[in-house]
This record gives sequence, C-alpha cells and structure tokens, in this order.
Amino acid sequence: MSNKLNRVWRKEMYPPNNGNKRKSVSTRILLVALLAFGLSKCAAGQSLQVSSPNGVLRVVFSLQDGAPHYSVTRFGHEMIKPSRLGLVLRNAPSFRDGLRIVASETRSVDEIWTQPWGEKKDIRDHHNELRIVLARTGAPAGKMTVVFRVFDDGVGFRYEVADQPGFSEFEIMDELTEFALTGDHTAWWIGGYWWNRYEYLYRQSPVSVIDTASTTITMQTGDGLYISIHEAALTDYASMTLARKGEHTFEADLVPWSDGVKVKTAAPMKTPWRTIQIADTPGELITSYLVLNLNEPNKLSDVTWIKPGKYVGIWWEMHLQTSTWASGDKHGATTANTKRYIDFAAKCGFDGVLVEGWNIGWDGDWVENSELFSFTKAYDDFDIEGLSKYAAKKGVRLIGHNETSGGIANYERQMKDGFDLYQRLGVRAVKTGYVSHGQNIKRIDENGVEQREWQHGQYMVRHYRKAVEEAARHQIMLDVHESIHDTGIRRTYPNMMTREGARGQEYNAWANDGGNPPDHTVVIPFTRLLASPMDFTPGIFDLLFEEARPDNRVQTTLAKQLALYVVIYSPLHMAADLPENYEARPEPFQFIIDVPTDWQDTQVLHASIGNYLTIVRKDRNSQDWYLGSVTDEAGRVLQAPVYFLQPNMKYVAEIYGDGANADWQGNPYDMEITRQLVENTGSLTLRLAPGGGQAIRFRPATDEDIQKLSPAAD
Repeated sequence: MSNKLNRVWRKEMYPPNNGNKRKSVSTRILLVALLAFGLSKCAAGQSLQVSSPNGVLRVVFSLQDGAPHYSVTRFGHEMIKPSRLGLVLRNAPSFRDGLRIVASETRSVDEIWTQPWGEKKDIRDHHNELRIVLARTGAPAGKMTVVFRVFDDGVGFRYEVADQPGFSEFEIMDELTEFALTGDHTAWWIGGYWWNRYEYLYRQSPVSVIDTASTTITMQTGDGLYISIHEAALTDYASMTLARKGEHTFEADLVPWSDGVKVKTAAPMKTPWRTIQIADTPGELITSYLVLNLNEPNKLSDVTWIKPGKYVGIWWEMHLQTSTWASGDKHGATTANTKRYIDFAAKCGFDGVLVEGWNIGWDGDWVENSELFSFTKAYDDFDIEGLSKYAAKKGVRLIGHNETSGGIANYERQMKDGFDLYQRLGVRAVKTGYVSHGQNIKRIDENGVEQREWQHGQYMVRHYRKAVEEAARHQIMLDVHESIHDTGIRRTYPNMMTREGARGQEYNAWANDGGNPPDHTVVIPFTRLLASPMDFTPGIFDLLFEEARPDNRVQTTLAKQLALYVVIYSPLHMAADLPENYEARPEPFQFIIDVPTDWQDTQVLHASIGNYLTIVRKDRNSQDWYLGSVTDEAGRVLQAPVYFLQPNMKYVAEIYGDGANADWQGNPYDMEITRQLVENTGSLTLRLAPGGGQAIRFRPATDEDIQKLSPAAD
C-alpha cells in the first residue's frame, strides 16, 4: 500500500457518427517540424507553449533538468504554478527525468457535434492542441508523448505511450502529475478513499486541510475565480484521486490494485485526460462541456432506441421499510404491486417502472452473499413474463434491476444471459448496483484465489466498461448506482444514461445524521454534477413520513422537490415517492408530469456554491422552457430576467413556488401555484423560503391565455 494511500486508509477506517455529426468544421493542422531554429530553442530552454483559441488560457511546457513540467496562466495571471509530470513504471523505463524533446505538433479544432440526448443539444469543441514527444536521454530507450488541449474554459492533458520495443506489457506504479495551486483556495470536496465510496456530504475547507480528495473537486481562489479538477475518458486505467503535497499542491494518486500496482497495461496506451476547468463564476463551470469534448465520439451506429424519460418504481417503500427487497410477507416486488405501479405510470405518461427485489438473492445478508444473486430467475410471486406483456399493453416498460453486492465474477458470468432475457422482454433500461464498502470488491485471480479490490481501481473500470458495452449490444440503457465517477463516457456510449455516485435522496429516509441538509443540493451541482447526470431520485411529496421513519425526514420544502427536476440533470428522472402521495397532491404533481428530461439548451441565472442556484433549460421537443431555483437553509429573493425566451412572443409562466409561510422545518408543504404572462424583456421575482425552491414552466401563450391573464383594461 502506497504511503499516500496508507495515511488515508488509517484516517478513514479508524474514527459511427450518429449523434456526433459535425455541423461546422474548421480545422487547421500545423505541423511543427522543429527545424534548426526550433531544435536550438528546445535545447536551450526546453519549453513549448500553447494558448486557447481566444488567448484566455496559456499552457507552458518545460523540462527542468530533464524532468517535465507544465504551468497554466489565465490572461497572463498564474493559475497553476510549474507542476511535475511523469510516469513511474516497474518493468519498463520510467518517464520522470532524463528526458528531452524530440518532436512536437500543434493543431486547432473548431467543430460542433450533436448529443443524442443531454442538457444541451449542440456542443462546440474549440481548442488548440500541443503534442510533445519526449525521449529518454540514456539507456534503455523509450518515448512518451504528452498531449495538451487548451480551451478558453480549461485544459486537458494526458500521456501516450506508443507501440515500441520494451513496452509490450508494463505496470504503472505512480503517476507524478501535480496541480500546484497558487494559494490556499477554498475547496468543496470529499475524501479519496473513504469507506462509503462517494456517498458523503461535501466538506468546505481550505486546501491545506485536505489529505486526499476524490474528483471532481471544486475551488474558489482568493481573487474570486473558480477551478475544478477532474479527469476525462477513463477507459482502462485506475481512477485518479488527489493527494495533497505541501500546503496547496495536489499530486495524482491512482487507486491501486490489491497487489499495489496502479495500472496494468501495454503499448499503445493512452491515460485519461487530467482536466482543469477555470471560470469567472461557478455557473460557468456548470455550462462547461470540456470533459465531454475530451471523450471519443459516439461508437454506436444506431441510437434510435436510446430514449430519455421519467419512471416510477418499487424502491422508496423499501427505504421506508414498509416493504422489503427480500421475499416474505412484506415483499415489495410482487406481481400485484408491480401492476399497481404500471397502471400509475401509464396514467401519468411515464416511460418505465423500476422493480427492485424481483430476483432471487435478496434473502439473508445479501451484501456478503453476492454469489447467490440470480439475474434471470424471479421470486415465485413475481411474474416477469406476464408483467412485461402487461406493461407493453399499457405503453410502459419494466426497468430491470441488477444488484451485484460487489460480486463481479458472479455478475459477469450471468450478464449476457440476463441482458438476453431483458431484451427479449422489451426491457430497455437496467439499474445496476454495486453495494460494497472500502476495498471490498470481490475478484477471483488467475490462481482461483479471492482478492478484494477498490471500487474505483482499474479492475472495476474494466468491469464498468464491459457492462456498458454488453448493454449496448442488447440495446439496453444503464443507470449505475454505487458507480465510479463519470468522466464523459456517455459521449462514446450514449446508452450510459445516468448514475448515482453521490449521496442521493435515499439518505433522507434512513441516514443516522438525519439526511441531506438543505445546502447539499446547492453543492453537488458544482461538484459531482459537473461530471455527469445524476440519478438523485427527486420528487418526494410526503416529506415527513412520521410513521415509517420518525427520526428522519426530507429537509426541503415541497416546491424545492419540484425545482430539483430542473436543477439536477438526469435523462432518466424518477418520480421517487409512492403513487398515493402523488395522488393526494395532484396540482404540484402536474409539474413532474410536464417536465422533460431532454434539453435543447441550459443556462445558469444565479449561482453561489452551497447557497443558491437557478438554472433554466429549454425542452428539445417544444418551445417550452423550465426554471428551477433552490436555496440552502436561508430564505432568499432573486431577480430572474427571462431574456432566454423567444423575442416578440408571450409566454405563460406556470409558477410552483414556496408559499408565504413556507419553511423547510416548520411548514414545508406551503405552496402557491400561480400563472402569469411574461415576455423576454421582463423578469420574475423568485422568493425562496428557507430550504425552499421554485419551479416554473414557460409555455407559449394561446389567445385564450392572453385574454384570461392580461391585466384588465382601464
């Protein structure tokens, strides 16, 4: 176990082009041959540089006594001080020092590609690239390429090792990548090797108190800029955490295999991109698509079967303990109960019904007994064949559920057969789960011996990729819980729809600390959600559930639960509460029925990390816009200009807001639903109660609306 890992472990254990069509391409490629002048320059200074398209950011690469370094400036001001680069290998020449520049190449890219689904339909990829080939000056020989892509809103860089003698197979023991910050920035973070994966409340602190952090980590500098560090295109590599080195420098700390090796690989090899996003405001981090742009284009030839949507499911009742995953008198996944959910989904126009606990394996200690799970055999009281046909007649599909409990060998043995079954039954989406804690993922090695791996090491990275590829072959979308952090794979495999990877709604039902505090949902959009959509499962209407879980509750107002459908993006959004709780409040439930899950555009109106956030999104399939605004435990009044609406058109704003006496603690259900006419030259006043929110649908006004809602003539 590495020193970096060991100190954290002690600390935490004890106390095709479909969907990628280029709409406008202007690509310039400039090959730098490093002629006599260039070679002499490199020999003397050993430095190269590349700027972003509009000159906002500049990266300088240099060799200091043969060791590679980089730095980043923004408008000439230092953002990342000179920081080490390099790879330490065990059975091949390392790339850490004794290096020289032997070639370089630059190019510029400006293109627009289209997401099959997403928070924004058309994405611009505009960057300048610098490729630097480094060679060892001594024996044994070896070459490595460092690639930088510089956007106006951030930087991505990675290492590439080409096919060459001595690198047929090799092991990476350490990655020397550093991020030398310019000060003791304020950071929002969670730990890198904590016991419960990423499912923690984010901490706010100076960088100097962090030991090891997961990414995405977001920081505010002393002069008010915002930086977020993460990674992109994690494919066959260990995920990256950040270990603090000195006062405010981070070093890449790769999650190791059980034998201590970080990465087992062979040339040709490309590491994930290390990403640094930089913005004037935190809202600009939300609308940055740098991580997606650094991923490969869509590999699926047909994406017509990939459909965003909303779903309900047999799930929340288990968290409330009114039913069980296990078989018996309180079993939730029965034929009769599933039909009830199917009927409700059909009535509401929802797309799917999730059923957890349908398959054999939930009885007893299912976390430890992962090998008992079957992914094709149902309990006797669940008629999977009949229910699939019943759902189809209603225009609804079942959503599958595969909980692995970290038993990866058991799951991979059954994965194809399971997906074969689901495809035959018309199941188009599967929610997978990996409930396991710490270094407790079960792996059988080549000698038949069980090993325990980290959830986020290379072994699991390979598994997650295998699962999404197998699902794609069966035209199945995935919703992954207890997942590895996303790094933009949804661009390459758009059937990777959404994932958990953070504390979601379920913690409100049973967490020992009482659940997610009001500020949680105004922190994760600036941290976890910068990486990917999240299956947070909003929409709880029975906020108190005094009988089922008297020591817990949802720490929001009812209006905030609606606003989360806009603020927290997911292409598969769950209406997470029980049908009877929606039927008891049909007027606010109408917003959940109406709100889309696929967007043409996304804009941020107000943003303050941990305090408040207002996001507007345009429906991809209509002229409608939707607004979600949420706050922490403090009440707020925000002015929202509606400039985003189409000019010279009247809209009806259907407003679901906190009532005059609303408060998440004392009066969470107080809500006022109003309608008014608006135009894009106007603005709305958003009054947010403590722990509250506001949700608005903007739809083009009809003549009847105009007549009914216009102020009376004098």
